[in-house]
Amino acid sequence: MVRAGEPEPRQLEVWRSFLEVHARVTEALDAELRAGRDMSLGWYDVLVQLSEAGGRLRMSELADAVLLSRSNCTRLVDRMDAAGLVARKPDPDDARVRWAVLTDDGRARLRAASGLHLAGVERAFTSFVDDDAADVLVSVFHPIIERLRGEG
Repeated sequence: MVRAGEPEPRQLEVWRSFLEVHARVTEALDAELRAGRDMSLGWYDVLVQLSEAGGRLRMSELADAVLLSRSNCTRLVDRMDAAGLVARKPDPDDARVRWAVLTDDGRARLRAASGLHLAGVERAFTSFVDDDAADVLVSVFHPIIERLRGEG
């Protein structure tokens, strides 16, 4: 018996499927990037976010973009800084603000990894999503994302 406010069994099946798909796809993509380009999926995501933002983001913006806590994002960027892929720079107008800046090496590593990663995304996920399925998934995911962004 389902109580008021609890998901129906079919909804729970969808939820569990969503969790498993997310975990298995991200695990496969991470393993492929590590083996093929010596880069984690987390590093790749940081490089993509910085590239798409024009090469730099405030650390707080980057943490929001890669869905990490600020402290976890700081540790990740510190490791990437040590590897020469990003640089942490102070804001000349606000001493409290730090920028994550994409380096030339970071840009080159992103270019080198993108083909492998996008082929993996196609193999592990998008090849299963035709236009009709994409319309359904977008119609389901976007309201959830917008609602939760508004609560954050």
